[in-house]
Amino acid sequence: METLTARPTAAPRIAARQESASGMGWLLDRFSQAPPQLRAFVHQGKPASYADVTRRIAHFHAKLPEQGVKPGDTVVVLADYAPDVFCAILALADLACIVVPMTRGSVIEESEALAISGCEHLLSFAPDGLSWTIQARAMRAPNPLLEEFRATRRAGLVLFSSGSTGKPKGMLHDFWRVMDKFRVARQPVVAIPFLMLDHFGGINTILAITSSLGTVVTTESRSIASICAAIQDYRVDLLPTTPSFLTLLAASDLASRYDLGSLKRITYGTETMPRATLDRIRARFPGVELQQTYGLSEVGVLRSQSRPDGSLWVRIGGSGFETQVRDGILWVRSEYRMVGYLNAPSGFDAEGWFNTQDKVEVDGEYFRILGRITDLINVGGQKVYPAEVEDVILAQPNITDVVVSGEPHALLGQIVVARVALAQPEAPDLLRTRIRKACLARLTAFKVPAKVVVLDQEQDIYSARFKKLRHRTAEKYQELS
Repeated sequence: METLTARPTAAPRIAARQESASGMGWLLDRFSQAPPQLRAFVHQGKPASYADVTRRIAHFHAKLPEQGVKPGDTVVVLADYAPDVFCAILALADLACIVVPMTRGSVIEESEALAISGCEHLLSFAPDGLSWTIQARAMRAPNPLLEEFRATRRAGLVLFSSGSTGKPKGMLHDFWRVMDKFRVARQPVVAIPFLMLDHFGGINTILAITSSLGTVVTTESRSIASICAAIQDYRVDLLPTTPSFLTLLAASDLASRYDLGSLKRITYGTETMPRATLDRIRARFPGVELQQTYGLSEVGVLRSQSRPDGSLWVRIGGSGFETQVRDGILWVRSEYRMVGYLNAPSGFDAEGWFNTQDKVEVDGEYFRILGRITDLINVGGQKVYPAEVEDVILAQPNITDVVVSGEPHALLGQIVVARVALAQPEAPDLLRTRIRKACLARLTAFKVPAKVVVLDQEQDIYSARFKKLRHRTAEKYQELS
């Protein structure tokens, strides 16, 4: 077991590796050349400098081979954000291992993940990220794609889809190629990595912050109070998060109870943003830039720029990315694309284009993302976008959040069901009537919810990744009648 202890930051800097031969030597060099006192992390209220990070990467680089870790080995890292976790992951990448980050709240069971990716070693960190153990597992998945990739002697990164619309997919990335996107340093920021390490957005966020020598601020949890306290205490200027989290934030009074004046930019992605939430956040944070982001685990995170008019239109692309629209569906071609799925056919066509399954509208160089076609509700042959209905309901009084999905129906194929969270208890008949009335005023009749369900707990709307669970079954909830 290893424990991270405080080290004097004034000690001489030590290069993470002498003459690093990996494809990430540029990143290690950037860390080692940073000013000695520059903060890389604030974890549990304690700072860690880039000099500390450089030393710890070198430490793991020496220790892990002593534990039997070899280039090409698949190493599962069970952890959340902490300086040592980040350093261990980079050391494994520099050793040309295949890294599989997982958290204790992962969207896929460990046994299912290991059956797909294999696992020669399990590197497990304590919940506080300050100590670790490593175990040999000797589980090498007989996967042709993995064996072919090992022959390249490059670092791999395996991530898993949530499996919300089917069996989870294992996605293999070239880790060094993922890092290459950040060779050009940007303006350093102080930011909270909201998305978890087992999510591509989480990996992208922490690499974006550190490659520009910014500061990563970890939080005790992803609750609204913890996030707001960290923003206040450490003068965070960037919050990358999800629309679901912002909906919760807008419905609470916590933004007024903490000093969040340091915030300069809030980015949001991973799901469709309700217009009502965007308007509430814009009113709550009038001087903060709100930036919509777009990306998928299969192709990476694209550069984005929200239209200045405060709408949901966004321009996406950037160096290494191309976009096109086919029959209203967005397709992306990326230099940072995954190597492939470990347990599914390739998602790319012959020319390298990936079908995002996102329905979009186009206005010149801007897109408006309507939602995944897998989330569409088919009511008697008519298509309903859940986000469109959610936007109307969320704007109504006493509604703190809502998730809209389809339910099978013998005659219509599906009906629209709205599951709502309330700020205060409300008479069922009155609630159902006013929701239907509000929807009929703005939507055609077939889009109006045939059922309205009140959730016992607001958390029942979200996954561990703070995304809406549209495909959750409704048996545990009582329909309003």
